[in-house]
Amino acid sequence: MGAQKSIHAGKAKIDVNVDLTHKLCAAMMLPTFSLCIKHPNLFGGSEKLDVSWDKGLYDSNVLISYRRPRPNSLPQASYVIQHSNSPEIGVHGLPIENFSRTGSGGVNLCRFSVGLGLNEPATTNWSSTTSVKFEHVRPVNDDGRPITRDLDGFPVTCSGGAHDSMVVVRQESRYTKANDKSFTRFSFQIEQGVPVLSKWLIFNKFKFVASKGLRLGPAFLLTTLTGGSIVGDMAPYQAFAIGGPGSVRGYGEGAVGTGRSCLIANSELTIPLNKVLEGVIFLDCGTDLGSGRHVPGNPALRQGKPGCGVGLGYGLRFKSQVGQFQLDYATNAFQQKTLYFGISNLSS
Repeated sequence: MGAQKSIHAGKAKIDVNVDLTHKLCAAMMLPTFSLCIKHPNLFGGSEKLDVSWDKGLYDSNVLISYRRPRPNSLPQASYVIQHSNSPEIGVHGLPIENFSRTGSGGVNLCRFSVGLGLNEPATTNWSSTTSVKFEHVRPVNDDGRPITRDLDGFPVTCSGGAHDSMVVVRQESRYTKANDKSFTRFSFQIEQGVPVLSKWLIFNKFKFVASKGLRLGPAFLLTTLTGGSIVGDMAPYQAFAIGGPGSVRGYGEGAVGTGRSCLIANSELTIPLNKVLEGVIFLDCGTDLGSGRHVPGNPALRQGKPGCGVGLGYGLRFKSQVGQFQLDYATNAFQQKTLYFGISNLSS
């Protein structure tokens, strides 16, 4: 998202991007800087190398991806190395202002992973991806120093030590069907922690997202249902965080609840006002299905999260050559109001 500039150096392409997505309730306009280097023919055999770096005020992410072409009848393989550092606000963040905002809880996650992904050949409506990766997670405080416990003295890793390690096998299947009047989308993800070593995490986690769009005259109704659960070994940072602009609007990130399970429903009615302006009415709701107490350390109870929440409101969508400007005004169950502003769907 944001303003983007491309620079060509030989066969390589460098994209510089400034992210202009903001949450106005934070009362700050903090852009994200992105740098992307792409090489379409690294060794002369159409091998693709992508290197990207995203840097925000409190987070950063470095991603290296290498793809070697294979016949269309075979799964397309990609090798990925990633390192990220970001605040763990969804679980350890502290809800404030009647749960409309979430402040830092002093826990940040440094993640390093290396893995292989296989994209299966797509059928008419179905596609699938299988991946296996090694992941190393190390919690640190706001000063970058390793920690083993949160501000209340509870462990922040599953092992109880300074880090967690795991090998994760992931399978994702996606279904899409669309026509001029409606569309249907469904995705299902399963992650399995493989105990390569005795101290590594063993778990099974699944998540699904089902969306249905329906045109009602000039208006368009979109409904989405998201759910998931995890069994087995679990670190607090693996919990489902409920609340925020991508979940239940009107709440801070994770301010509704953090649990081993979740169920979130979103409905949005879009009404065109003119050629470039649309109005929206939305209703979001989410629950941890009473599973918050099963998260190690029970952070949701300690932070007073309600475990379920409802947000409703309205907004505007303005289409331009720069992208789509989004403005949402949401009210939560505690009558606290929040304003969101963002830019999306930008062309290169």
